[in-house]
Amino acid sequence: MHEILVKGKTLPEAYHKSILELHTNGLITDCPDYQQKQKECSITIYVKEPLAEPMISKLFIGGFEELEQYRQEILDGILDFLIGHGWDYTYHDRIARQLPFIYDELQRNPYSRRAVIDVRDWEADTKEGNTSPACLQHIQYFIRDRKLHCKVLMRSNDAPEAAFMNMFAFIMLQESVAGKLGYQVGSYTHRANSYHCYEKDFQLLENYARKITTRSLEELTYAYEGYFKELMEEAKPKIAQKVAALKEKRK
Repeated sequence: MHEILVKGKTLPEAYHKSILELHTNGLITDCPDYQQKQKECSITIYVKEPLAEPMISKLFIGGFEELEQYRQEILDGILDFLIGHGWDYTYHDRIARQLPFIYDELQRNPYSRRAVIDVRDWEADTKEGNTSPACLQHIQYFIRDRKLHCKVLMRSNDAPEAAFMNMFAFIMLQESVAGKLGYQVGSYTHRANSYHCYEKDFQLLENYARKITTRSLEELTYAYEGYFKELMEEAKPKIAQKVAALKEKRK
C-alpha cells in the first residue's frame, strides 16, 4: 500500500490534496465485503491551523444541514438513543465516556502522552454478525506550546463521502476540548490506514480531482464564520424535528 503524507494550512487545502493523492496514486483493489472494487492508499493528513478560514470545502456529500447534524452527532450525541435499537454504538457515546479522563489527565500533566480515547471496542467490534465496526480507532491529544493538538487514527475512511465531515467534526471536538482546558487549538492530524473510494464513486472522485486541478482554492471553499456556520445554525430546528420523529417512531 502507498504511504502518503499531505499538509495544508487549512482543512480544505489538506483535504483537497488528499483527494488528489488518492485519485492519482491510489491502487485498485478488490473489496469483497461490498462486492465491488475500490481505490485505496494509506495517508496522513496534517492541518496546521484547523480553524483557519476558509474552513469549508464544497467537495463533500451533503450540505450545511448534513454537516450540522453530523457535528451534533459527534459533540452532542443526538442519536445516542438509537444504541440498542438498531445501532450497536455511536462515536459520541464511546468518546464522551472517556472525556473526563482526558480533562483530568491533561490537568494533571499538560505534557502527558496518555491522553488517548480508545474508540475501538475489541469485543463489540469483532463479535459475529457485526457489519459496522468502528472506523475511528482512537483520538490522542497533546498540549505543546500552549496549544491542544489532536491526532486521529481511522482504520478505514471513505474519502469522497465521509472524510471531510469526519475531520470537520473531530476538529469541532478538538476546539471544545481545548476551550474547556483553557488552551488554543493547535494542529490536527488525521491518519487513515485505508483511505479509499468505492467503485460506485469512481466518477465522483474523478469529478472532485478535476475541480481541484482546474479551480482555485477560493472557488472551492466557503468561510465557516460569518457564512456557513449561520446556515448550519438555521438548520437546527429541522434537525431537531427529524430527531424527534425518530424518537417517536422508536416508541
